[in-house]
Amino acid sequence: IERTAKGRLWISWIAGGDSEMAYALLAYSDDEGQTWTHPTTVIDPQDIKGLPPWRVLVGNLWIDPQGRLWFFFDYSMGFFDGRAGTWRIICENPDAEKPVWSEPERIWHGAVLNKPLVLSNGKWLLPISLWDNTKLWPYIKDRKNLGPKDFRTMYTNLDPYRGVNIFYSANAGESWVQIGGVSFPKPDFDEPYIVERLDGSLWMLARTGDGLYETISTDQGRTWTVPVPTTNILNTNSRHFLRRLASGNLILIKHGQQIDRYVDGTTEFKRYQGRSHLSAFLSDDDGKTWKGGLLLDERELVTYPDGVQASDGTIYICYDRDRFAEREILMAKFTETDVIAGKLVSEGSKLRILVSKATGESTEAKAP
Repeated sequence: IERTAKGRLWISWIAGGDSEMAYALLAYSDDEGQTWTHPTTVIDPQDIKGLPPWRVLVGNLWIDPQGRLWFFFDYSMGFFDGRAGTWRIICENPDAEKPVWSEPERIWHGAVLNKPLVLSNGKWLLPISLWDNTKLWPYIKDRKNLGPKDFRTMYTNLDPYRGVNIFYSANAGESWVQIGGVSFPKPDFDEPYIVERLDGSLWMLARTGDGLYETISTDQGRTWTVPVPTTNILNTNSRHFLRRLASGNLILIKHGQQIDRYVDGTTEFKRYQGRSHLSAFLSDDDGKTWKGGLLLDERELVTYPDGVQASDGTIYICYDRDRFAEREILMAKFTETDVIAGKLVSEGSKLRILVSKATGESTEAKAP
């Protein structure tokens, strides 16, 4: 999700299934999310006869300091062909009556799952994940099958780069240079978030098969400490959201109403359970301690939060619910005051705003 300076909300999501049939949709709202356009932009790769289907499974919206709207998306044969590719399109005027996008350009391999970071010195950092080979197509159909033989033998030259790769731009995204990277134990899509701490260091949280891990860089992303499990933040194996707000506080969206407990109230990790009780927390000391605990949605299978803050302080969080049955995209709108109070106390705050509900026939049976 993103919000323009004039108040237009943009949102993107994936349709076609959490599979090799996936494609990306974008829509917008000019009334604070009360109503949304039909999809105005579709990125749907065309298949080539004799090859596995092409798909777009990952996408992310970001408004840069110049007010331009970026959409990053990945592109691959099958669920994952061992390389994939990170692409971007840019809309110079995202408030236009008929928004116009640039031609797609490829940045590198892998996938961008979260927004770039603008450092205090004005330089941009972009974390790009190059997944490990356990995700090779056909991933969903048979996890024990690493995919077609040619995928297993292709792109072995990229093996040293599997993990989170840090790209740097000193010219507002005209070009990107890889400057470093870090690999996590038991990687599971990574989905890294990076924030710049008050002392200038960078703090990264990433998803693994054993929950959230953290790592720190003191040289603007070139080198990173050995990743370790987070001890004061527990989250089930699913995506989180982390970002610095205008107040200077950090906001974290994760599963579970307690910052250091999983959904069931214990510290026992459960791989695919616990994707419920999506909650918001605040930190005023760079993540050492956390306050609040606003419950956004207590239902099962509410996942993949992303967020943005408006100039008036309003926070918008989008997420999906039960992507294989209910197939809903929802939004929450609230303030830091609501998070601290643990309930909605601000005028205009609202939860469970429906953005989209798919009504077509589902093609998938279970989540990866």
